[in-house]
Amino acid sequence: MTERRSQGTRQIWSRPAIGIDIGGTKVAGGLVDVDGQVLRRARRETPHRSQSPQVVEDIIAEVIAELRDDWDHREAMAIGIGAAGFVDDTGSSVLFAPHLSWRHEPLRSAMRRRTGLPVVVENDANAALWAEARFGAGQGESTIVCINLGTGIGGAVLVDGQMYRGRFGVAGEFGHMQVVPGGHRCECGNRGCWEQYASGNALVREARELAAARSPVAHGLLDLVDGDATLISGPLVTQAAKDGDPAAQELFEDIGRWLGIGVANLAAAFDPGLFVIGGGVSEAGELLLGPAREAFRRHLTGRGFRPEAPLVRAQMGNEAGLIGAADLARQRARLFGRRRSRSRSRNRRRRA
Repeated sequence: MTERRSQGTRQIWSRPAIGIDIGGTKVAGGLVDVDGQVLRRARRETPHRSQSPQVVEDIIAEVIAELRDDWDHREAMAIGIGAAGFVDDTGSSVLFAPHLSWRHEPLRSAMRRRTGLPVVVENDANAALWAEARFGAGQGESTIVCINLGTGIGGAVLVDGQMYRGRFGVAGEFGHMQVVPGGHRCECGNRGCWEQYASGNALVREARELAAARSPVAHGLLDLVDGDATLISGPLVTQAAKDGDPAAQELFEDIGRWLGIGVANLAAAFDPGLFVIGGGVSEAGELLLGPAREAFRRHLTGRGFRPEAPLVRAQMGNEAGLIGAADLARQRARLFGRRRSRSRSRNRRRRA
């Protein structure tokens, strides 16, 4: 009986989990196995922030339903949701999401009611870091700072192999460190936040302003959009930089310099063994990381007299958030299951 129960338990933990990554532009989902491989995928556009939380929940439920539909007649064991915003220390509510209408949104209970599965809610950057630590660039390193450069900047910290969430669950919001007093207005409500200078939004803003000013160096970018600067996007600038466009490469040098300055500040605060740079902007590779490393070395406190943590590109790609969210959900469901099993064993011994 005990052996059959053990085999059944192993089968449960070997089931895939569902990971959901909610960003500023997309809600991406995946059915993820125990090795971090994505078996199925689904995607929807992120609703505008003016729409109600119910609309966002409906879209998440659609993605989950698509992933669960006819999957080999087996059930996913848990759902992990990585959200771009502040998640409370219990992993149940989104306190604030700058790109959505969520304010103290009880997302875990809402999605559990709708799916009937265990649900874990995590900050999207924390989820991405967990994926890199478990399956990607951070394997073998116990203290890591991860920086995700997407629409904004997400951050996460692993200390001694454990996710550091802070006292209230909102640690790692590095994108909202103020680096330029009185600088560009940020969606969080402040001015001069780091993500206004080293993110996808910053890259697009600077590229459009350069093109709109009809600068001679921007003619290559303008040719790509038939002269309409408003059509310039982050992926377009990235590809132009890879193709050798000097204006696009200069823009990445600027973004990289700001990235390196911020990383030097984080090194002073956390002293990690590794920095992992992910997110869509990191697709530029060394065009971004080269200038970032140079600025990092130049601004590192005590430079020349202390170890220098490497800056490496994330390996898990755009699916890091959903892979990490799924694995965190599996880990926590398994931990809860073990606790419940021990509790049942104690109760049986008491009755005996």
